[in-house]
Amino acid sequence: MHLRTRGLSPSSGIVVIFLAGLGLLASLVLPGCMKVGPDYKPPKTEVPAAWQQSTDPALARREADLTKWWTVFNDPQLTVLIKRAHTGNLDFKVAVARVKEARAQLGVVLGAELPSVNVPASAVRQQTSENDLAGAGITGNNISLGLEASWEIDLFGRVRRSVEAAQADFQASQEDRAGVMVSLYSQVAQTYLVVRTLQARISATSENIESQKGVLKLTQSRFKWGLATDLDVSQAQTVLGSSQAQLPPLKSDLNQSLNTLALLLGLSPGSLDPELTRPRPIPAPPLRVAVGVPADLMRQRPDIRRTERQLAAASARIGVATADLYPRFSLIGSLGTAATTGGNLFNGGSTVFSIGPSMSWNIFAGGSIRSQIKVEDARTEQALLTYEKTVLSALKEVEDSMVAFQQEKLRQKALKKTVTASRRALKLAVRLYKEGLQDFQRVLDAQRNLFDYDNQLAASRGQAAINLVNIYTALGGGWDPVAKRETPPNNALEAASR
Repeated sequence: MHLRTRGLSPSSGIVVIFLAGLGLLASLVLPGCMKVGPDYKPPKTEVPAAWQQSTDPALARREADLTKWWTVFNDPQLTVLIKRAHTGNLDFKVAVARVKEARAQLGVVLGAELPSVNVPASAVRQQTSENDLAGAGITGNNISLGLEASWEIDLFGRVRRSVEAAQADFQASQEDRAGVMVSLYSQVAQTYLVVRTLQARISATSENIESQKGVLKLTQSRFKWGLATDLDVSQAQTVLGSSQAQLPPLKSDLNQSLNTLALLLGLSPGSLDPELTRPRPIPAPPLRVAVGVPADLMRQRPDIRRTERQLAAASARIGVATADLYPRFSLIGSLGTAATTGGNLFNGGSTVFSIGPSMSWNIFAGGSIRSQIKVEDARTEQALLTYEKTVLSALKEVEDSMVAFQQEKLRQKALKKTVTASRRALKLAVRLYKEGLQDFQRVLDAQRNLFDYDNQLAASRGQAAINLVNIYTALGGGWDPVAKRETPPNNALEAASR
């Protein structure tokens, strides 16, 4: 309804009766009002009954506890970092602020359900023209004080559909905040695992360098006694120098990863160095990982939940556009006083008022209204397709991460055997070289192989742990979807008080 009231009543009782009448009229009219446009129904999406990779015994179909998935690594340091990221990360704070923005925007829309009340006042001295049709040429004062209000009767649901859309937008902002949490925890865990992996690779490289130094001393000693050639010494120095050249890039990557981790926690570069520079083992994945079933994604993945809410908002906006095809009914009124002097302003004879319904109907707009309905229809279709694509992408991400996790485990198993064999080969090659039963080339080959496979094994251990993080991320882990959520405000007063 639109209600316009001009001026303050000389009696507060008239004001009360005036507004009470509006409220009574609204209570009688609005319950029977229709809502044009489609009533939203959540889409039904079919998903597989089980994961394709669920035949692997390491991937259990039982329901996964994804709320705090990082605890499966049994690494207290990782848990502490994720807790600090929750309170310090700037992207998460931005997401929280966006929820506040959406809540406030909902309050703006909810305000349209209530009367709009204004108190105008003016004190004007004016003169009329002597040369117009009236030809009065009168000079005088015009003082007015009043109350005006407008209230739209939401007969066809335009305002209520707007509220539905704003409520869905608010809920989508909450899902977006949950999505930031999922991504944040994943980034923190992965960066932490990269730090531990680089430390392991630096350690493996350093151990190989010490071993190669020992071989260099051996060749130098044998050369001194004429048991080896200068070529042997040069080749040993080449292998050692090549290995030593691998350390600076690894240390640079380690420093950058520590700075990235600090940024994720909302800290300045170098802040985490004192507590993380001491090497610790790479956290190992558990022997069995609970992954649940594909249907769990529909409630667990924040991006799926967000796109579903965006679809609901788009559907409601069809109703908003459709309502413009129909007339808008309003209740308007004015109540106040007007006089030429301040002393007469509150006299009974100065009271002015008007009240009554009004209607506006845009019966011709060049087809723009129906075109706008088509626009909202197309946007809703896009939102539905986006939702369906999001579901398919989520399924793909989970399957891909499971395959990567499984294959990296197999690769790691093979690398362990290869490293063990390479260590044995190096020992045998050095012994046979000392005994003069083998040339130095075999030693060089054994050194290169051990160096390479040692690094690959350390990297594989880290990658296996990162791949498990990717599984939990793809499943939407890192928050509790069944926990109590903030419900959308139902009226403008409730929205303003939050």
